[in-house]
Amino acid sequence: MRWACWRRSRGTGPNRRWKLCDDRRTLLWLANQRAVEFHVPFLPAGSSQPTGLVLDLDPPEGADFSVVVAAAELVRRALADTGLSCAVKTSGSKGVHVVVPIRDADPSDAAAATRALAARAAALDPTVATTAYIKEDRHGLVFVDSTRSGTATIVAAYSPRIRPGLPVSAPVAWDELPAAAPGRVTVRTAGELLGAGDPWAAALPEPQPLPAELVAEGHTIPVARVAAMHEGRRRARARRASEDGPPA
Repeated sequence: MRWACWRRSRGTGPNRRWKLCDDRRTLLWLANQRAVEFHVPFLPAGSSQPTGLVLDLDPPEGADFSVVVAAAELVRRALADTGLSCAVKTSGSKGVHVVVPIRDADPSDAAAATRALAARAAALDPTVATTAYIKEDRHGLVFVDSTRSGTATIVAAYSPRIRPGLPVSAPVAWDELPAAAPGRVTVRTAGELLGAGDPWAAALPEPQPLPAELVAEGHTIPVARVAAMHEGRRRARARRASEDGPPA
């Protein structure tokens, strides 16, 4: 499959250049350019329909990995309740990505379905997970990030991360997730721990259509980044008004 990766933006406009990495020579060229992390969209080159959606689980600073596992199980339950199957991989940083292969959906519907799934997962146990985009509103809970679907990107499976020890984003079997450690698979240990073949491809279920009611529900939920931007501006105005005091 042909994937576009390594986005470069010029200025503040919409002009973007994507490198198409679909063979070993291009991968080696990118490595020679000191490209370490590879972030890819769910849109293969030349396609207008995404191949998947993702719930990105981001734990609070200093939290034990067990809280991420608990949040991942909530996402898995929300998906199962909707009739969707998934696979999970570490992000190579602190959290995990729960990925759902999909078909016959446009980017806006995939993004909407992701918002609905995030809301459903957080509602299953509000003491574990939240969809609050603004950090100060998360109150020590795992953030279920719904903003990486649609036309956004996630770090690719097997990509190194620019972190101490160069950890790798690696697939994990669901029954092995509680014992997983985010930094265990690194560029030095990946060959031994992941073995031969492509365990990520083997873990992914077949692409699935998105339930219409899930998509419709998601379209009623504001885009997290946009809602957070407006809320941030509202709070800034309120702080300025408080600091200035009442008019003389």
